[in-house]
Amino acid sequence: MTKGTVTFEKVEAIKETDLALLVDLGHEEHWFPKSVIDDGSEVYQEGDIGDLVVQEWFVIKEGLV
Repeated sequence: MTKGTVTFEKVEAIKETDLALLVDLGHEEHWFPKSVIDDGSEVYQEGDIGDLVVQEWFVIKEGLV
């Protein structure tokens, strides 16, 4: 995890639009704009499974922490 990011471990991207990914976080599903996904993320597109790294400000705004 780089500074200013949050990592969700072992998640799956289950849907995708041009601008966002719907991710199964295990306890809930949540849409993440592609613009907040960090370059260090393993999850970028529908079907990807791994660690999702997103910008911390978005996670706080959405109440995910």
